Amino acid sequence: MDAIELFLLGRALMKIGEEALPEPPGGPGQYAGSTRSVVIVAGDIAAHPDTTVGETAQRTGFPQSQVSTAVARLREAGSVETAPDPADRRRTLVRPAPGASARVAAVRAAGTSKVEEALARALGETEADSLPELTRALEVLARHLVIRDTR
Repeated sequence: MDAIELFLLGRALMKIGEEALPEPPGGPGQYAGSTRSVVIVAGDIAAHPDTTVGETAQRTGFPQSQVSTAVARLREAGSVETAPDPADRRRTLVRPAPGASARVAAVRAAGTSKVEEALARALGETEADSLPELTRALEVLARHLVIRDTR
């Protein structure tokens, strides 16, 4: 596998993951901004607690306005907290919320069935027999590459 194949695989997995997420309680139009950018920003904040919107924008490559929108969505959902930076009160620090938000609880409660449905759609009928093998391979990748938030 070369870097391009790895990049394309990552994009395909992001699309499948996005499709597997249950809709928010208010429906798909409840929040502004894409789910993908919100998940990427949430992951960056989890990896870099007490960060700023500008720092997150630099690390993710998103425009600052897009990160600000994602942070607002995450704050509204209860996934992150914001506080003034004690060193410079003009800056706002963002950190993961201490407990799982209602949205995270809803996604976890949906279980793996939505993931399996999304994977099956991505495979198509001709490759449906490969679903158990693919699921096991993804579990191995996740175990080795994904930092799990156990909250």
